[in-house]
Amino acid sequence: MTTATPPSVPGGGPAAGGTPSPGPSGQPNATVLVVEDEPAIAAAIAQRLSAEGWRVEVARDGLAGVDAAARLRPDAIVLDVMLPGIDGLEVTRRIQADHPVPILMLTARDDETDMLVGLGVGADDYMTKPFSMRELVARVKALLRRVERATQAAATVPSDPPMVMGDVSIDRAQRRVHRSGEEVHLTPTEFELLVMLASSPKTVQTREKLLAEVWDWADASGTRTVDSHIKALRRKLGPDLIRTVHGVGYAFEPPAD
Repeated sequence: MTTATPPSVPGGGPAAGGTPSPGPSGQPNATVLVVEDEPAIAAAIAQRLSAEGWRVEVARDGLAGVDAAARLRPDAIVLDVMLPGIDGLEVTRRIQADHPVPILMLTARDDETDMLVGLGVGADDYMTKPFSMRELVARVKALLRRVERATQAAATVPSDPPMVMGDVSIDRAQRRVHRSGEEVHLTPTEFELLVMLASSPKTVQTREKLLAEVWDWADASGTRTVDSHIKALRRKLGPDLIRTVHGVGYAFEPPAD
């Protein structure tokens, strides 16, 4: 692991999206893998995350990141998109195929297409460079809280039958989703978002409520994150399941039997 003294990413400023509530991490002994090829940024991130009490390891390129993820089985990964060897998108594909893990993707371009591609291959969240270290820590804490919450939920409702609406089946205990008999692979965040919407069919959920319940975010400035994840869900499940209520939020529309 590399450490350094910079308190924030060089040229750091506010990141795209909102600020999650910085509350307790939920996993003080968590392992976080940082895959970043720029030494100063990697060192700053590693130092700041280590200060939270987490075990941190740094990989300098894509292939090293895949190997480290297989060896460490980390609780979360902070991953740069632009990497030597193989890029962050391919790294995400390989890691998620081997062992699903929450991934926070770092991108230098504030482009929604890039963000949707990242979410589509299995990233759970994204931040645009430059960003503040305080927000990075808050985002990682939110990822770890969601993982812990999902684990607890799976342990407490093992006998709950799947939610079946038309040709859509959502198994909360197994965290698996099927449509028309075909399994649809969702990230942990996508799964939680779908469950929240599907638990109240035809009921409009505001973006602010989704941010608070799914992302643990304390303010409403991250609504673009919700919109991007909804688009990713539509790409995987079809455009007919989630209705947009302009200026308000989204509602789950059960398909016809």
